[in-house]
Amino acid sequence: MNKRVVLASAFILAAGSAHASGWRIPEQSVNATARSGGYVAHTPGADAAYYNPANLSWQEDRGLLELAATWIHLGSISYSDNRTPAFDGASEKENFLLPTFFAVSPEYGDFRVGLALTAPAGLSKQWKQPFPRTTAEEFTLEVFELNPTLSYRFCEQFSVAAGLRVLYADGKVKSSGMIPGGYTVSRDMDGDSWEGGFNLAMSARPMEALSLAVTYRSKVDLGVSGHAELATSAGPASYSGDAEVSIPVPAVLSLAAAYTFFEQLTVELEYERTYWSEYEQLDFNYPVPLGNPVLSAAFDRPLARNWSDTDTYRISLEYDCQNDLILMAGFAIDENPAPDAHLGFELPDSDAKLYSLGLRYRVNQDLELGLAYLYDDKESRAGTNDIIDGNFDDALAHLVTVGLSWKL
Repeated sequence: MNKRVVLASAFILAAGSAHASGWRIPEQSVNATARSGGYVAHTPGADAAYYNPANLSWQEDRGLLELAATWIHLGSISYSDNRTPAFDGASEKENFLLPTFFAVSPEYGDFRVGLALTAPAGLSKQWKQPFPRTTAEEFTLEVFELNPTLSYRFCEQFSVAAGLRVLYADGKVKSSGMIPGGYTVSRDMDGDSWEGGFNLAMSARPMEALSLAVTYRSKVDLGVSGHAELATSAGPASYSGDAEVSIPVPAVLSLAAAYTFFEQLTVELEYERTYWSEYEQLDFNYPVPLGNPVLSAAFDRPLARNWSDTDTYRISLEYDCQNDLILMAGFAIDENPAPDAHLGFELPDSDAKLYSLGLRYRVNQDLELGLAYLYDDKESRAGTNDIIDGNFDDALAHLVTVGLSWKL
């Protein structure tokens, strides 16, 4: 299960995968992609059901639907080892398509119901070279979330909301190669998990042009369980059976403010705190001892992670041209949680800067189309530990989101 945990771990580390530190993928809609995730205080679409359901209280009293799809391209990450070029490698390029759906009910008095179906995290990282694939031949993790929410408007200036997080995770891990001592080891694992959590939101509008918001997503422990195939050349013993591991999906706190100038230009500032320090170690568990000491040493010992909480700073702009066209842009500075001492091939994460653009076009009073692009520029990263002694370069991600929304 060590493998499975590492996979989930890698997912957690990389996913923003593609574009945020750790496992998160903040961009789930046209608006969020176009505004670099700076989409909490000013959320005019049905996607507010996910990003800030408290804002549903001020939307038009009609049913709202939104459907979007995001293409994510992860570039190849190059690794240069300081010890020998034989350890060098490059990860495979990856492409993903993530569909999302949002719905908002009409008003029921001062209440409103929202629903979001998203893919808030995920990763696939593959290395084909002999040294990297020893620990990370393939790490693939998919996470889907169903998020029903309920908002309540106390008055024209203040609203709150709460929701349930229902997460499903599915992952696969492979690794094979030679370890110190001249023995070969291999693992092939897969597993899944259903878990739950909650989210809270509060919004205030002390004046018509100003919006203030606080949102919180709870920690969710993914108790991933599945099947593991472990083998080694050190003796006849192997393992084929159950395995499990618990992986924390950290809590996230967002504080945001948005102000609209001249009824056309809205500027939003957001501060986000992700509590990655909850991720202290990976510990795979099996129902019976592995028996072979080589297998135990490779796959049945706790792996320290000791991640740090991270801060993300976002600024976004939305400009209403007042001719059925709305333009958007965003920028973000995103920290990564992984210390050098625990950096690995499953996710060589690094600090990043995000740049984005997008637009929405009103086809008529009921239908709107959207298109957005985001570039995630990750810094080079050096690491030195028991496995890594070198530099990771060229990490990047491109995101393109298309969507449509309509009013019932």
